[in-house]
Amino acid sequence: MPKWCTMLLLALRRGASLVPSVRRRCGRALASMPTDDAGWMTELSPNQFAVLREKATEPSGYSEGTEGALEHDLKRDYGTKYPDVGVYECAGCAEPLYFAKTKFMSGCGWPAFYDGIPGAIREVPDEDGMRIEIVCAKCDGHLGHVFKGEGFPSPTDERHCVNGISLRYEPAGYQPDDTRTLGPEYTPKPIPP
Repeated sequence: MPKWCTMLLLALRRGASLVPSVRRRCGRALASMPTDDAGWMTELSPNQFAVLREKATEPSGYSEGTEGALEHDLKRDYGTKYPDVGVYECAGCAEPLYFAKTKFMSGCGWPAFYDGIPGAIREVPDEDGMRIEIVCAKCDGHLGHVFKGEGFPSPTDERHCVNGISLRYEPAGYQPDDTRTLGPEYTPKPIPP
Protein backbone atom coordinates (compact mmCIF):
# COMPACT_ATOMS: atom_id res chain seq x y z
CA MET A 1 0.00 0.00 0.00
CA PRO A 2 1.42 3.43 -0.91
CA LYS A 3 2.62 5.54 2.02
CA TRP A 4 0.05 8.32 1.39
CA CYS A 5 -2.78 5.77 1.45
CA THR A 6 -1.59 4.33 4.76
CA MET A 7 -1.30 7.84 6.19
CA LEU A 8 -4.82 8.73 5.02
CA LEU A 9 -6.32 5.60 6.57
CA LEU A 10 -4.49 6.25 9.87
CA ALA A 11 -5.69 9.85 9.92
CA LEU A 12 -9.27 8.72 9.32
CA ARG A 13 -9.03 6.22 12.17
CA ARG A 14 -7.86 9.06 14.44
CA GLY A 15 -10.98 11.04 13.53
CA ALA A 16 -9.76 13.16 10.62
CA SER A 17 -12.38 14.25 8.14
CA LEU A 18 -12.60 13.99 4.38
CA VAL A 19 -15.06 16.88 4.40
CA PRO A 20 -14.28 19.34 1.61
CA SER A 21 -12.66 22.57 2.70
CA VAL A 22 -14.89 25.45 3.69
CA ARG A 23 -13.21 27.50 0.96
CA ARG A 24 -15.61 26.61 -1.88
CA ARG A 25 -15.75 28.37 -5.18
CA CYS A 26 -19.60 28.30 -5.35
CA GLY A 27 -19.82 26.54 -8.70
CA ARG A 28 -17.50 28.96 -10.52
CA ALA A 29 -14.46 27.74 -12.38
CA LEU A 30 -11.02 28.81 -11.18
CA ALA A 31 -9.66 31.88 -12.97
CA SER A 32 -6.47 29.91 -13.51
CA MET A 33 -5.75 26.33 -12.55
CA PRO A 34 -2.80 25.50 -10.36
CA THR A 35 0.16 24.11 -12.27
CA ASP A 36 1.88 22.25 -9.44
CA ASP A 37 1.20 20.48 -6.15
CA ALA A 38 1.89 23.61 -4.09
CA GLY A 39 -0.81 25.47 -6.02
CA TRP A 40 -3.32 22.64 -5.62
CA MET A 41 -2.63 22.54 -1.88
CA THR A 42 -3.92 26.12 -1.63
CA GLU A 43 -7.17 25.22 -3.46
CA LEU A 44 -7.99 21.83 -1.92
CA SER A 45 -8.34 20.49 1.60
CA PRO A 46 -5.63 17.99 2.57
CA ASN A 47 -8.05 15.09 2.02
CA GLN A 48 -9.24 16.41 -1.34
CA PHE A 49 -5.60 16.77 -2.34
CA ALA A 50 -4.89 13.16 -1.32
CA VAL A 51 -7.74 11.86 -3.50
CA LEU A 52 -7.69 14.23 -6.48
CA ARG A 53 -3.93 14.70 -6.84
CA GLU A 54 -2.41 11.58 -5.17
CA LYS A 55 -5.07 9.00 -6.15
CA ALA A 56 -6.18 8.04 -2.62
CA THR A 57 -9.57 6.39 -2.09
CA GLU A 58 -12.10 7.45 0.51
CA PRO A 59 -13.55 4.60 2.61
CA SER A 60 -16.68 2.84 1.31
CA GLY A 61 -19.80 4.59 2.58
CA TYR A 62 -17.91 7.69 3.68
CA SER A 63 -19.76 10.10 1.37
CA GLU A 64 -23.15 9.05 2.71
CA GLY A 65 -22.25 8.58 6.35
CA THR A 66 -20.23 11.70 7.11
CA GLU A 67 -21.74 15.12 7.80
CA GLY A 68 -20.44 17.63 5.26
CA ALA A 69 -19.69 14.95 2.66
CA LEU A 70 -21.45 14.88 -0.73
CA GLU A 71 -24.13 12.21 -0.31
CA HIS A 72 -24.82 12.99 3.35
CA ASP A 73 -25.52 16.61 2.44
CA LEU A 74 -27.61 15.63 -0.60
CA LYS A 75 -29.86 13.55 1.67
CA ARG A 76 -30.09 16.38 4.20
CA ASP A 77 -30.70 19.15 1.67
CA TYR A 78 -32.77 17.33 -1.00
CA GLY A 79 -34.14 14.27 0.80
CA THR A 80 -32.31 11.94 -1.62
CA LYS A 81 -28.84 11.04 -2.83
CA TYR A 82 -30.29 11.04 -6.35
CA PRO A 83 -31.61 14.49 -7.27
CA ASP A 84 -32.82 14.50 -10.87
CA VAL A 85 -31.70 18.02 -11.79
CA GLY A 86 -28.27 19.60 -12.08
CA VAL A 87 -24.77 18.26 -12.51
CA TYR A 88 -21.85 16.96 -10.49
CA GLU A 89 -18.68 18.99 -10.93
CA CYS A 90 -15.02 18.31 -10.29
CA ALA A 91 -14.19 19.49 -6.77
CA GLY A 92 -10.82 20.63 -8.09
CA CYS A 93 -11.60 22.74 -11.15
CA ALA A 94 -15.44 22.99 -11.17
CA GLU A 95 -15.72 21.31 -14.59
CA PRO A 96 -19.14 19.61 -15.04
CA LEU A 97 -18.50 15.84 -15.10
CA TYR A 98 -21.82 13.99 -14.67
CA PHE A 99 -25.46 14.78 -15.30
CA ALA A 100 -27.50 14.20 -12.13
CA LYS A 101 -29.78 11.68 -13.84
CA THR A 102 -26.84 9.37 -14.63
CA LYS A 103 -26.25 8.67 -10.92
CA PHE A 104 -27.65 5.36 -9.71
CA MET A 105 -27.63 3.04 -6.73
CA SER A 106 -25.02 0.41 -7.50
CA GLY A 107 -24.55 -0.99 -4.01
CA CYS A 108 -20.79 -0.41 -4.14
CA GLY A 109 -20.50 2.17 -1.31
CA TRP A 110 -19.37 5.08 -3.51
CA PRO A 111 -21.32 7.42 -5.78
CA ALA A 112 -21.92 5.61 -9.09
CA PHE A 113 -22.78 6.98 -12.54
CA TYR A 114 -23.44 5.13 -15.78
CA ASP A 115 -21.72 7.73 -17.99
CA GLY A 116 -19.88 11.03 -17.87
CA ILE A 117 -20.62 14.22 -19.75
CA PRO A 118 -19.07 13.79 -23.23
CA GLY A 119 -15.44 14.89 -23.21
CA ALA A 120 -15.33 15.62 -19.46
CA ILE A 121 -13.75 12.36 -18.26
CA ARG A 122 -10.64 10.59 -19.45
CA GLU A 123 -9.99 6.86 -18.95
CA VAL A 124 -6.46 5.75 -18.03
CA PRO A 125 -5.59 2.05 -17.62
CA ASP A 126 -3.92 1.34 -14.25
CA GLU A 127 -0.28 0.31 -14.49
CA ASP A 128 -1.13 -3.25 -13.44
CA GLY A 129 -3.83 -3.49 -16.14
CA MET A 130 -6.45 -4.61 -13.61
CA ARG A 131 -8.67 -1.51 -13.62
CA ILE A 132 -9.36 1.67 -15.57
CA GLU A 133 -8.87 4.93 -13.68
CA ILE A 134 -11.12 7.89 -14.48
CA VAL A 135 -9.81 11.44 -14.26
CA CYS A 136 -11.19 14.91 -14.94
CA ALA A 137 -10.21 15.75 -18.51
CA LYS A 138 -9.64 19.39 -17.56
CA CYS A 139 -7.43 19.15 -14.45
CA ASP A 140 -6.42 15.44 -14.38
CA GLY A 141 -7.94 15.07 -10.91
CA HIS A 142 -8.42 11.44 -9.86
CA LEU A 143 -12.12 10.55 -9.64
CA GLY A 144 -12.11 6.78 -9.19
CA HIS A 145 -12.45 3.84 -11.59
CA VAL A 146 -14.83 2.69 -14.29
CA PHE A 147 -16.09 -0.89 -14.48
CA LYS A 148 -17.67 -2.21 -17.66
CA GLY A 149 -19.89 -5.16 -18.47
CA GLU A 150 -21.32 -5.76 -15.00
CA GLY A 151 -24.88 -6.11 -16.33
CA PHE A 152 -26.44 -2.91 -15.04
CA PRO A 153 -29.60 -1.96 -16.99
CA SER A 154 -28.20 1.33 -18.22
CA PRO A 155 -27.47 2.69 -21.69
CA THR A 156 -23.74 1.98 -21.22
CA ASP A 157 -23.50 -1.02 -18.84
CA GLU A 158 -20.76 0.94 -17.06
CA ARG A 159 -20.29 1.93 -13.43
CA HIS A 160 -18.19 5.00 -12.79
CA CYS A 161 -17.25 4.39 -9.16
CA VAL A 162 -16.35 7.88 -7.94
CA ASN A 163 -14.94 9.20 -4.67
CA GLY A 164 -17.55 11.58 -3.27
CA ILE A 165 -14.81 13.97 -2.19
CA SER A 166 -13.87 14.40 -5.87
CA LEU A 167 -17.29 15.88 -6.65
CA ARG A 168 -19.61 18.68 -5.70
CA TYR A 169 -23.25 19.02 -6.68
CA GLU A 170 -24.48 22.02 -8.67
CA PRO A 171 -28.31 21.98 -8.75
CA ALA A 172 -28.49 24.74 -11.36
CA GLY A 173 -26.21 22.93 -13.83
CA TYR A 174 -27.67 22.11 -17.25
CA GLN A 175 -28.56 18.56 -18.23
CA PRO A 176 -30.46 17.51 -21.36
CA ASP A 177 -34.12 16.61 -20.84
CA ASP A 178 -33.63 13.22 -22.51
CA THR A 179 -30.96 12.03 -20.03
CA ARG A 180 -32.09 8.61 -18.82
CA THR A 181 -32.30 7.90 -15.11
CA LEU A 182 -32.15 4.55 -13.35
CA GLY A 183 -33.48 6.24 -10.21
CA PRO A 184 -33.13 5.33 -6.55
CA GLU A 185 -35.78 2.63 -6.93
CA TYR A 186 -33.34 0.56 -9.01
CA THR A 187 -32.33 -2.43 -6.88
CA PRO A 188 -28.71 -3.32 -7.52
CA LYS A 189 -27.43 -6.83 -7.96
CA PRO A 190 -24.22 -7.82 -6.15
CA ILE A 191 -21.07 -6.23 -7.57
CA PRO A 192 -18.74 -8.87 -9.04
CA PRO A 193 -15.59 -9.43 -6.91
